[in-house]
Amino acid sequence: MSQAQHIELALKAADNALMLQSSSDMIRAAKVWHRRPLLGLDTEFVRERTYHANLGLVQISDGQTVWLVDPLALDSLEPLADLLRDPDIQKIFHSPSEDLEVLQYAVGALPEPLIDTQTACALLGKPLQMGYHTAVEWLLGLTVDKEQTRSNWCARPLRNAQLHYAALDVCLLPMMWSLLEEKLAKLDRLEWFREDCNRQLERARNPVPTDQLWQRIRGAGRLDGLSLTVLQALAGWREQQAIEKNRPRGFIVPDPILLAIADRKLRTAPDLERLEGLHPRAAKRYADSICTLVNQVLDSGNSLKPLENLSNVQRKLLNRMRDRVHAKAAELQLDPAVLAPKRELEELIFNPDRVPERLQGWRMDEITCDLVDLVKKG
Repeated sequence: MSQAQHIELALKAADNALMLQSSSDMIRAAKVWHRRPLLGLDTEFVRERTYHANLGLVQISDGQTVWLVDPLALDSLEPLADLLRDPDIQKIFHSPSEDLEVLQYAVGALPEPLIDTQTACALLGKPLQMGYHTAVEWLLGLTVDKEQTRSNWCARPLRNAQLHYAALDVCLLPMMWSLLEEKLAKLDRLEWFREDCNRQLERARNPVPTDQLWQRIRGAGRLDGLSLTVLQALAGWREQQAIEKNRPRGFIVPDPILLAIADRKLRTAPDLERLEGLHPRAAKRYADSICTLVNQVLDSGNSLKPLENLSNVQRKLLNRMRDRVHAKAAELQLDPAVLAPKRELEELIFNPDRVPERLQGWRMDEITCDLVDLVKKG
């Protein structure tokens, strides 16, 4: 069958997607799924006002049929969990980081083995964040609908336009992977690819520990050690509140407010009430908890080590490292961010004896060992 025929078959499947809204629907579909060596998957969800995303739809395709799983109509998603766990079925996603988080929470399983077509594109020289629609156009010469991206996927009934958009997001994935796998094999990069996909799964299995969440807050680098300890405690407290109330972190207390409280070491309710940017309702609701926490930290005398900032000498070293990365990336025809991101380069400067996880594996031989030597030589 020619590529044009494969495309025609896939698009026809998107036009005639099967909606799964009952246990019997799922059982019949699952029998087919477990006879397929690979399946394309995607999720649609809503998370504007919640901590955990609300799963609205799961799309599955073998390139000839598209199934649309309606999680809001089903009593159990166990057949979907069984599919995700089946080691004999390769699960194809495009840019799955959010999908992994949603599936882990809503279904209780992660897709193993995982194939990420965005990672495959990146290892073939395309931009690190290449979107699905751009990848389809590059590989297949097709322009697909992207008008329903901001739909409310938890509202019912879903419109035909939404369902067709959702089906288009998976019907081409098996064909895309076939082409990408061939290209990766020609460049001898399939092992690189598998390693990077496994790294994504590990990140999904092991989210950032609560006591390290403060490191994600922009501006933390300017705080002293005692303020950082306050920020660490506040970020952990906010995470618990967000999970318990199922609200976004910023709905509890926004990042800039946590930073200001820690920086100024505010320890009384009146201090919080005068803080610009803190909603009066949040001040009233959380003032006692925040003040108690801040006072406990300040009274303990504990202090984190302040974050290091690059010296002028280290900035010059960073520039040399980035030049080295760009040269190697050009040689490999890769986006430099795929090879060695700036954040990992800075980590290596501060501690050359502890290689960041993202610079390990295949990157060790290609660039990391060279960068470590450069750092140690100064």
